[in-house]
Amino acid sequence: MTLRSIARWPRFDWPGSYPLALLIALLALAPVSVLFWLAVDSAQLFDAHNLRVLTNTLLLMVFTVLGSIAIGVPLALVTAYVQMPWRRLWLILLAAPLAIPSYIGAFTLYAAFGPGGEIENLSGLETPAVNGLPGAALVMTLYSYPFVMLTTRASLLSLDASLVNAARTLGMTVAASLWRVVLPRAITGITAGGLLVALYTLSDFGTPAIMRLDTFTRVIFVEYNAFGLSQAAMLSLQLLVIVGLVLFLESRVRGSAEKPGRQLTLWPGRWQKLLTLLAVAPVTLLAVVLPLLVFGVWLLREGAGGFDFRYAWNSVHASFLAALAAVVLAVPVAHAAIAGRAGRLMERVTYFGFGVPGIVMGTALVYIGLQLPFLYQTLGLLVLAYVLRFLPLAVGSVRSTAEGLDPSLVKAARLLGASPREAFRRVTLPLTLRGMVAGAALVFLEAMRELPATLLLGPTGFETLATYLWRVYEAGYFGRAAIPGLLLVLMSALGLALMLSGERRAEFEVLESPQGQC
Repeated sequence: MTLRSIARWPRFDWPGSYPLALLIALLALAPVSVLFWLAVDSAQLFDAHNLRVLTNTLLLMVFTVLGSIAIGVPLALVTAYVQMPWRRLWLILLAAPLAIPSYIGAFTLYAAFGPGGEIENLSGLETPAVNGLPGAALVMTLYSYPFVMLTTRASLLSLDASLVNAARTLGMTVAASLWRVVLPRAITGITAGGLLVALYTLSDFGTPAIMRLDTFTRVIFVEYNAFGLSQAAMLSLQLLVIVGLVLFLESRVRGSAEKPGRQLTLWPGRWQKLLTLLAVAPVTLLAVVLPLLVFGVWLLREGAGGFDFRYAWNSVHASFLAALAAVVLAVPVAHAAIAGRAGRLMERVTYFGFGVPGIVMGTALVYIGLQLPFLYQTLGLLVLAYVLRFLPLAVGSVRSTAEGLDPSLVKAARLLGASPREAFRRVTLPLTLRGMVAGAALVFLEAMRELPATLLLGPTGFETLATYLWRVYEAGYFGRAAIPGLLLVLMSALGLALMLSGERRAEFEVLESPQGQC
């Protein structure tokens, strides 16, 4: 054994990772292949109804992206540069809509506004109804603008304050320097956030369905319920074409290579601070406070009667199984991706499932279940849908942890006589445990929120928190939504806390560093 041969050892040697990763990648492609097979029997490619659905979907996407940019970019500037009172608290509140599934926001806004809504019942004030394209765009904007805010804020925090200081020295006002110097350099973050919003809007089922807007996701569900599986598959493929285009554009967005320097800070006067708070508050009130208040009113009015806590157990049970399976599958994919180019290709294939809307994944797996009767209407098929959809979350977490390990530890174990399998089991696997736990937590929380795939694939009589909420909406018993809605918000808040933990640490480091002033 020579030093040259030792240097050629892979960083993390796990025998069998490539074949396993290949099998998992093929499994991830299976639902799309099924959709092509089903769509052959569809007689209609585009008719007047399909064109209307396409128009509604694109309009909802465009309006939501524009609205999210209009809200998210100013809020990114405020949270990054303005020294507001309770700055960190406002950042958490403004990111909080990510902790609330959009269908919960749609449900509560639909119930609160309009004739006979909760606002009119409690205060006597008449309010316009929230439905259709305007209502869906409003709800989607309220619950997706944090994508733009967070990606733009990350770009803003990486900029050097000396650029703005130079512009101010040349006579520019603060507003002009932000418009002409700062925002052009943050365009990558804005674009990345906008594309994430577009993907989120295309894949959402609950909001268009509750707002009674015919988009692809809602019509696919209607066709499935009408036993039009081939037409649902054709619509699913049309939606996937749009999703694929957005994913391609997202892959072309590159991060800025600029190195951060001194941090910019704006110190507005007392009145500017008050105006800033007044501008920030309405978004938080509509997206966070109002849904919680509506659920609180329903809880006080009707209590917990009629809610079976087995629904919560069903959600936890299915999500836990999905999280466990996703981590087991993520380990070979992540290590194959680290090992070489072929592994990275397999990893990219598994990421395709994350771009497939839940309603599309459910449609494909329904057909697979029909061909394999031992799988149809079983918990295993539902767990498979969760795994295929959210596997990238676990893969990314495991890979990021594994890449941070020192490869000399594995080489030292090999020098001491350990086999590749033993070195992986005794060195690599324990050191990547933290990433595995984090990935499992993310998959668990996303599976808890998943609505359309659960509606299509859940076993008969198997209700989760999300599906029970949907049944309550369909039946018109809005008061019974309080318990499942609040539980879903609580579980989703845990996912937000995981996501923002790194953001808070980064912000603390920024606050401790010397800051420029303007």
